[in-house]
Amino acid sequence: MKIGLAMFFTDYSMRPDELARAAEDRGFDSLWAPEHSHIPLSRKSPWPSGGELPKMYYDVMDPFVSLTAAAMATKTLLVGTGICLVVQRDPIQTAKTVASLDLLSGGRFLFGVGNGWNRDEIEDHGTIFESRHKLARERIEAMRAIWTKPKPEYHGEFVNFDPMMTWPKPVQKPHPPVIVGGSFPHGARRAIRYGNGWLPHRARPHYPDVAAFIPQFRQMAQEAGRDPAELPITIWGAKEEYDALCADRDLGVQRVVLSLEAAKADVILPQLDRWAELIRRLG
Repeated sequence: MKIGLAMFFTDYSMRPDELARAAEDRGFDSLWAPEHSHIPLSRKSPWPSGGELPKMYYDVMDPFVSLTAAAMATKTLLVGTGICLVVQRDPIQTAKTVASLDLLSGGRFLFGVGNGWNRDEIEDHGTIFESRHKLARERIEAMRAIWTKPKPEYHGEFVNFDPMMTWPKPVQKPHPPVIVGGSFPHGARRAIRYGNGWLPHRARPHYPDVAAFIPQFRQMAQEAGRDPAELPITIWGAKEEYDALCADRDLGVQRVVLSLEAAKADVILPQLDRWAELIRRLG
C-alpha cells in the first residue's frame, strides 16, 4: 500500500515544488492538490465536514499550476488532483491541460475528479447544481474521446462537439486514470460507472470509516460487470498508526492520503519525518 500527501497550496503554505521534493525523499508515492475556484460570500452550502470552512479553501491556488511545479521538481512522485471540479471547467480545455501535465511529468498524473458540494460556487460557473452529476459524466466521457481518438467528437445532452483535432495526447495509455471522488454509496456508483478508481473520504457524517464499505463496493462492481481489480481504492484520510495502516493494506486499499494543513516547512517536515518511518515499516 502506498501513502500520498495532500495540501491546499496557498501563499502561506509550503510551495508545491518544496513539498514535492520532501515527499519524494521520504518515500511518499504521490502529492495531491485540491481545487476551489472561489468561495462565494453567500455561503449557502454547509461544509460537509461540519463547522466553519477553513481559510485555506478561500485561498487555494490552481491545482494544475501547483502540480506542474511539483512534477518539475521530482522524478518519480505521482501528482494528482484531489479533486478537480470538472463541473466548473470546460472539458475541451481541461482535456488539454490534463494531457499537457501528463506529458510534462512523463506520465505521472492522476486525474482525481469530483462533482462538488458548494452550490453557490458551482452555480457561479453556470452549472445547474441538480444536474451536475450527469454533466460531470458527459464531460469525462468527452475528455476520454479527446485523449484517445485522433479526430474526437462527442454528442450528449450537455456536451456537444463535432470532430476536431487536438494535441498533445497523454503519455499514459489510454489516458491518465480517472479516479472518482465521492462517498458511499453514490460516489461509489459513479466510480464504478465511469471511473478507473474510487477516491472516498475516510469518514463522513453518515459513516465513521469507509473501510467498512469496501466489500460492498467490490460486490457492486462485480454486479455491474466491472473487475474490482480495475477499480483501485485511494482513501482520503490516513491514520498515523501502524496497525491502522496495516488494516487498510490488508483490505487491499491501494493508497491512503494524508491531508496536511496549509503551513510552512517548520510545521510540516517533522510530520513527514514521522510518516517516513511508518512508510519504511510498511515496506
